[in-house]
Amino acid sequence: MRILFVGDVMGKPGQEMLKQYLPLLKRKYQPQVTIVNGENATRGRGINEKVYKEILKAGADVLTMGNHTWDNPELQTFIGRAPKLVRPANFSANKVPGQGYTIIKVNQLKLGVVNLVGRVFMNPSDDPFAIGEALIAKLAKQVDAIFVDFHAETTSEKEAFAWYFAGKVSAVVGTHTHVQTNDARILPGGTAYLTDVGFTGPYDGILGMKRANVIERFLTQMPTRFEVDTESQTTLGACLIEVDDASGKAKSIQTIQINPDHPWLD
Repeated sequence: MRILFVGDVMGKPGQEMLKQYLPLLKRKYQPQVTIVNGENATRGRGINEKVYKEILKAGADVLTMGNHTWDNPELQTFIGRAPKLVRPANFSANKVPGQGYTIIKVNQLKLGVVNLVGRVFMNPSDDPFAIGEALIAKLAKQVDAIFVDFHAETTSEKEAFAWYFAGKVSAVVGTHTHVQTNDARILPGGTAYLTDVGFTGPYDGILGMKRANVIERFLTQMPTRFEVDTESQTTLGACLIEVDDASGKAKSIQTIQINPDHPWLD
């Protein structure tokens, strides 16, 4: 089983980059499952139904979310009929709409896709370790492999989470910080790990936002409106994970990055 995971799609530039390159990536790597993080897909904050459907049409099988899940209020009107959208499972699971995981059929196999959000330097949420442990134990009885998108701020929390679940899931891949890290590896027990897969959007912005506005905030500490950079070149961050069908253990993980410094090669 090959899993292609594309990092946080940021606004319209990210949408366009995804539409252009996702078909090419799928043709080159032939993944059985394609997962895309869409928490910044609509104007950089949350997602609406139109963009959700467009990302599915571009080739995604599942969309995961993160701390900006509810920033676009429209999500609440359709999340109940969006079976391919997964919001963090530790968002007070019994009190908010949506699902924290989904199960995808891959030929004769089943893949569980889990989304969790970290707590360090993030808005309050339930314990991702405790929620994750219960959910992963439940899924282990139903699926052949488990992929976790851990949407968190700090490297230490991501590494701790991955090591805690090493050997219990097929992959833990981090999102949120929008900068692809250089630490893709297979942990003992067969868990693929990457601290952050990177993002898909404006390459010359600051985390995808217009530079001047972000810099002004740092210089003055005054409230500043952040806006998606729609003028710079774009980037796409992703990774490809190969999982052994029989054991559910990861065999390999490789990063993929497309930007002006790493142009697409056919």
